[in-house]
Amino acid sequence: MATRAATPPTPMPADVRWMNAVAAALWALAAGAAVLAAGVWVARHPMWTLQAITLHGDVTHQNAVTVRALVVPHLRGTFLTLDLAEARARFEALPWVREAVVEREFPNRLRVTLREHEPLAWWGEPGGGRLVSVRGEVFEADPDDPAADQWSVLYGPAGEAEAVVAMYRRLSPLVERLGRDVGRLELSGRGSWRLTLDSGAPIELGRGEAEVVERLQRFATTQAALRARYGARDIVSADLRYPNGYALQLRGVSTQPDAPASPRARAPATARPAPASARQPTR
Repeated sequence: MATRAATPPTPMPADVRWMNAVAAALWALAAGAAVLAAGVWVARHPMWTLQAITLHGDVTHQNAVTVRALVVPHLRGTFLTLDLAEARARFEALPWVREAVVEREFPNRLRVTLREHEPLAWWGEPGGGRLVSVRGEVFEADPDDPAADQWSVLYGPAGEAEAVVAMYRRLSPLVERLGRDVGRLELSGRGSWRLTLDSGAPIELGRGEAEVVERLQRFATTQAALRARYGARDIVSADLRYPNGYALQLRGVSTQPDAPASPRARAPATARPAPASARQPTR
């Protein structure tokens, strides 16, 4: 039996191929649009509306009223569409909050874990609404601690809060040796330190870090000798910026000699103690 060679298929015209490709693309676009529309409908379905927010972690200064007033009105979207980064920023804007971790809890809840600042002292002015934490972070809050009125006050240029806190920790034990607490510690824009005792007495410390600590340490070391000479007297002011000593003013010790007695009194003048404001050696 005779056989015939296979006839090659007739090529499809170019315009037909083009029309088929366009039709396939349109079908793909239509299918994608349908899937997208279905996804949007599902994402916006009332079943995904946020129903509750649970707070965990450090919540001493947080409550439902605060969250409803300061956070909830700013949350946009549903359980599926909510921007967690934006939500975290809203929670971290709450007073006292240092860090917030926001997680979804199926099907319509948020789980928020908060970490609060641990206050160390006032920043700037006592009662001014700004605090500095033990980590050297400045934040705004209204403390409800009964001892807040007794807190120290720290201050310094922007970005130097951590350095001020570190210096406060180094100087506090030395101030305690003077029988006092730190009332205020301030770093000027030029890098000079000024300490004010809780009695209100200012002490100029000068510049540096280790140098400042050394000056105050030497000053505290000499106080026993001064008390032995002048008695237990309050410090009025001190300047520790001298290279080999310091200037000190003690309450009740004058730098002016007594005026001579009147001839009518017919009594010899009595000498007063040597002035403590003289530059006492600290060697």
